[in-house]
This record gives sequence, C-alpha cells and structure tokens, in this order.
Amino acid sequence: MSIGILTSGGDCPGLNAVIRGAVLKGTKIYNQEIVGFRDGWRGVVQGDIMPLTRREIQGISKQGGTILGTSRTNPFDAGGGADVVRENMLRLGITSIIAIGGEGTLAAAKRLSDAGINIVGVPKTVDNDLSAPDYTFGFDTATQIATEAMDRLRTTGDSHGRCMVAEVMGRHVGWIALHSGMAAGAHVILIPEQRTSLDQICTWVQAVKDRGRAPLVVVAEGFTLDTIDVATFERGLDAFGRPRMGGIGELLAPIIEEKTGIETRATTLGHIQRGGTPTAYDRVLATRYGMAAVDAVMHERWGRMVSLSGTTITHVAFEDALGKLNTVPQSRYDEAAILFG
Repeated sequence: MSIGILTSGGDCPGLNAVIRGAVLKGTKIYNQEIVGFRDGWRGVVQGDIMPLTRREIQGISKQGGTILGTSRTNPFDAGGGADVVRENMLRLGITSIIAIGGEGTLAAAKRLSDAGINIVGVPKTVDNDLSAPDYTFGFDTATQIATEAMDRLRTTGDSHGRCMVAEVMGRHVGWIALHSGMAAGAHVILIPEQRTSLDQICTWVQAVKDRGRAPLVVVAEGFTLDTIDVATFERGLDAFGRPRMGGIGELLAPIIEEKTGIETRATTLGHIQRGGTPTAYDRVLATRYGMAAVDAVMHERWGRMVSLSGTTITHVAFEDALGKLNTVPQSRYDEAAILFG
C-alpha cells in the first residue's frame, strides 16, 4: 500500500523540497512506498501516477517548479468527485494522500476528507496568505526575486529620472509588496489591505521627485484605489471560481504621469516570482513540511494540515486553516509608511 503525493495550483519554489522530504522520511523511517500524482488533482481523478523513490528525488530540493507537474484542476469537476477518487485510490493501492497546495487545493482536500478519504495537507502559497502558518515556503523566494528586480528597476529609473511602478503578486494580501518594497527602499507601497487615494500616491511620488530622486512605487496585484471596487481587470475566473487579478500597475502608471508630469513606466513581475531556485530558508521549511506530513499520515491525522508556529512544525484542522486570510496588520503598514515619499 502506498502514500500518494500531489502538487496543485500555482507552482512555487520549494515544492520539490517538500516531495524530497516526504519521500526520504517515508521510505527511510517508515518503510513506506511513495507515489506521485501527475499534474495535481487531474492525476488523482484520472489515476495517473509515477513512482517516487530515492532515484526520482535525487538533487531536486534546489530545483524550482515541481517534478510532479501541477494544474488548477478542481477534483469535483469534469467527471471527478469523492467516489472517483476513492475508486482510483483503491485500484492503485493508495491508502492516503498528501495534498500540497494553497487555499483552493486545501478546500478541495477538506471536502474529500469530509467524505472519508485519508488526506493530509501541506500549505503552499507564495502570497503568505494562509492564516494558520506564520510563514509558507515560496514567500521568501518570491520576496527575494521581487527585491532583486526592484533594485534593477531603480538603476534604470535613476538613469532616466523616471517613476517606476513594479507590480508584484498579492491577490488579497500585501506581504510580498510590503517586504520587497521595504527591502528595495520603495517610496510607495500599495497593498490590498489599504485602499489609497490617487492624490496621496501622487503626493508621495512628487515629494520624491522634488528631492531629486526617481520614485519607485510597489503595488500588489490585488490593490484597488479608493475609487475602484474590483481589481480583476477582465481576466476571468480560475477553476475554483476565484478572479484572476493583475494589471493595476499598467493602470496606475499613465495616471501618475498625467497628474505629476513625471515620466512613468510599469513592470509586472508576474510568474517570474514563482520561478527559479528556492532560497535556503524555503528549502529548509519545505523539507520540514514534507517530513512532518509523512508523520501526520503515519499517525492518521486525517483532515489536518501541517503548519509553522514560530520555528515549530505543528498541525491544524483544515477548517481552522481555511476561510481566514493572513492579512498585513495596520501596525506593519504604518511601520513601512514612515519610509514613503
């Protein structure tokens, strides 16, 4: 009998380290067979698996992406459902599933767990928006990538005297924008938790220009002006019914230029933040999550997700891990705002 592992949703630096940690602990300590479902929930619904032995996971912790592949497939759509998943697991000799993913993946895992399927979750989100863990793997890497990109944007902005607008990831929370913006010395940081007026943004930008500097504005993709209600910008919905966001940087740049007279350019970092090798912090955290997930399986902690509290790996029930966002508190934003303008 085997333990099945899947990676679902957007790819994320550190996914392979989770897989490696789980396989090594599962095989060395518990003498378990581990298999991987290809392309997330699609592999579960279609019964598409691959072996995960020491050979398959050699050297993968430093690699970005996921060797299993991923997708945004909803396991309850397109001929799926709890009965289909249960039948495939029985046919393949798989007794439990480790689901690695974000809010959509874990919500689907909860539904399957409620239907009696043995599932343990591992939190994955570069946005760091799940409320249970203090940090999720991938966030540190995404922040580092965004910071490096902004350092480069500042050099070209300084050369031309331009205002540079950098749009980073952050559907509902602004952790990446906050951390990378502070690290890069941004003059304005705009996050979904703080609706800001265009006049205030332009005031900050103008103050920077008046000091002889080139303004750097960092904006999370989910940010909205105080006069705009949504941040979707006609990008539709994903398989879990969530809006695809993005485009706020391109919207802001020409307005800032028009109102201030400062030449302004926008750059959307997008999927660059998901790619490449994970940082050392993310590799270690992801490895610990993978090992803890196997422990949870062996102790039959079904319907639970491994989590991080301080530096300790813990477990929380799916219902306690979902439905509440890890938003940027007012005190953290006020801290950063001292640096604006």
